[in-house]
Amino acid sequence: MPKKKNNILHFMKHNPLIFFLLFLPLTLAAELLHWPSLAIFILACIAIIPMAAYIGEATEALAHFTGPRIGGLLNATLGNAAELIITIVAIRAGLLELVKASITGSILGNLLLVMGFSFVAGGVKHGRQTFDKRGASRNAILLVLAVLAMLIPSLFSHSIGPETSPRVEALSLGVAAVMIILYALGLLDAAKSGDTPVTHEPAPASVLPHWSLTQSILILTLATAGIVWRSETLGGVVESVVASMGVSEFFLGIILIPIIGNVAEHLVAVQFAGQNKMSLSVEISVSSSLQIALLVAPLLVFLSLALGHPLTLIFNTFELLALIAGVLIAALVSADGESSWLEGVALVAIYIILGLAFFLLPV
Repeated sequence: MPKKKNNILHFMKHNPLIFFLLFLPLTLAAELLHWPSLAIFILACIAIIPMAAYIGEATEALAHFTGPRIGGLLNATLGNAAELIITIVAIRAGLLELVKASITGSILGNLLLVMGFSFVAGGVKHGRQTFDKRGASRNAILLVLAVLAMLIPSLFSHSIGPETSPRVEALSLGVAAVMIILYALGLLDAAKSGDTPVTHEPAPASVLPHWSLTQSILILTLATAGIVWRSETLGGVVESVVASMGVSEFFLGIILIPIIGNVAEHLVAVQFAGQNKMSLSVEISVSSSLQIALLVAPLLVFLSLALGHPLTLIFNTFELLALIAGVLIAALVSADGESSWLEGVALVAIYIILGLAFFLLPV
């Protein structure tokens, strides 16, 4: 009995997210007991966090079994699976503005919040840190190209016609197709050279969970089903939460949804920075932004057609300005291949300022 108890304690110690799984039945109980929409929304958000984390861990574990090439493909396609699931469910519910805001929020969150906290964590502990300058420059170029591809439909749509017109939808579909092709070419380059920012390098074996191949597939499947389940709950109470809290659907999409879907990956990036592995930390932040811009966003454009709620790559002025500012600031800060805690504070400060502005936007 003591040995069994020790094994349980060891498992719980190395799997702290297991406690957050309690919020899955709590959310179900809240729905059955008709709790206030805000309480259900908060519980569902917390319940999604461990599911998103387990998807990431299962993906990394599978990558360890499949080798670097297939593993890179898995990381590239499943790196933002949690947020993709949340946004697909939101599209089914007709929450298109929430979806577009979450795309913008994910890119900003990775470039400003995650990279900023990583710079702070690494700088406070290790002082000035360095990372691959050539890789940072290449990442910046790809980020600018990705965001430019997202901006073009918004800029040209005013002269082409209304957002719901067939010509504007055709423009969005064409741009989305080009972005996916660019992403696929990046994967092809990864398979040949093994060195591309589109897919971040796998995590060190020391931080991988000790799961077998079967366990990894099972956990990935269950975690995906759990996120689909709780995302349905989120989509069902968003409008009530917006009405009761007095915040805009736009704020929920640009700040809360990206943090919920990527909090585990964010913590990993900060953890690597604290371990003086700044190159890996920056790679995680930037590659996640590239995946959102080059894969998730255009993929949602095509999936929205099948779901009966066409999504176009037409972003509002606030989103466009925030994207341009976020990409330029992140590119300037990382261009020299060095980081300090002060630069990290500046990135986080910009994110907070943007968040405050988004919060105060009228509903």
